[in-house]
Amino acid sequence: MKRTDRAKKVFKILNRIYKKIPVPLNHNNKFELLIAVLLSAQCTDERVNQVTPILFKLANTAQALSKISVGKIYKIIKPCGLGPQKSRAISKLSKILVKEYNGKVPESFEDLEKLPGVGHKTASVVMSQGFGHPAFPVDTHIHRLSQRWGLTNGKNVVQTEEDLKKLFPKNSWNKLHLQIIYYGREYCTAKSCYGLECEICNVCFPNRRKKIYTKK
Repeated sequence: MKRTDRAKKVFKILNRIYKKIPVPLNHNNKFELLIAVLLSAQCTDERVNQVTPILFKLANTAQALSKISVGKIYKIIKPCGLGPQKSRAISKLSKILVKEYNGKVPESFEDLEKLPGVGHKTASVVMSQGFGHPAFPVDTHIHRLSQRWGLTNGKNVVQTEEDLKKLFPKNSWNKLHLQIIYYGREYCTAKSCYGLECEICNVCFPNRRKKIYTKK
């Protein structure tokens, strides 16, 4: 089966299961989204959603958060992991947004990726979920699933993003990356399916007998 044929089958199944898809990180504005995505690095969305209401009750704008000490930010976000790095990044980016962007979250990959703690994946989520621009954020879950489903050779997340963008319509990217994440959580989990159990794995590779592991 060709890669393009597998992509069509994946697309059909995901759209059947997830006609509507919620945004996993709770937020009320683009700044809150940016901070939530930054906190989600090496942390579950569930944990982030427990922490952010406390942080955002204290300050939910760049102007307000720029005035909060790094130590106070750290005490709140510590459960998310990587607390020292994340608290410093949040403080610095808040100050930069106030100084250079009038407190607003910039609407470009280039400007977002210049901010402390904001990599390409975080910028992609903000551009997609915050501004509605076509983007395909690839995290470790999407990287893993794309390999299992034969949509990429799996060398790295950069290559996976490029491959997925070629396979799927641009107007589907914003919804599709969330569909893949939710499907992975529910049906094709890291420690159960291994490319052998779920509907998509079976449709894409009906004759697969050996477990498939993620290439880093």
